[in-house]
Amino acid sequence: MKIRMAHEDDFAQWVTLWKGYQVFYKTNIAEATTDTTWSRFLDPAEPMYCAVAEVDGNLIGMVHYIFHRSCWTEGDYVYLQDLFAAPEMRGKGVGRALIEHVYAVAKAQGGSRVWWLTHETNSDAMHLYDKIADKSGFIQYRKLMT
Repeated sequence: MKIRMAHEDDFAQWVTLWKGYQVFYKTNIAEATTDTTWSRFLDPAEPMYCAVAEVDGNLIGMVHYIFHRSCWTEGDYVYLQDLFAAPEMRGKGVGRALIEHVYAVAKAQGGSRVWWLTHETNSDAMHLYDKIADKSGFIQYRKLMT
């Protein structure tokens, strides 16, 4: 397995993973938003990134992460927004490898924290998260502005 940054020609395989992620979370993101997101990953001026896990030319996982400022530290935080491994690859280290990639990038760029959210029902993923990160104790509140 190789972890690398996504390239423009990865779109077809990436979008398959992205749609699988949406099915997992029972959501449907508009195609225009998907196109905008993909273009942001490819734009060096954007603080949004996509890394993929690849085996024999096939993408088997993806992670999206965003660098952002914090009032609490001088170094940026890195928000790990989306993490997904193809269902047949779960439990084989794909998620851990993608998270470790984000950790390495954050450290190399002077980031002070990597953080993420998961749904309370995502117990399989939480088994991994409990081994490689600390629970913050915070509860998320939100108001959609649509």
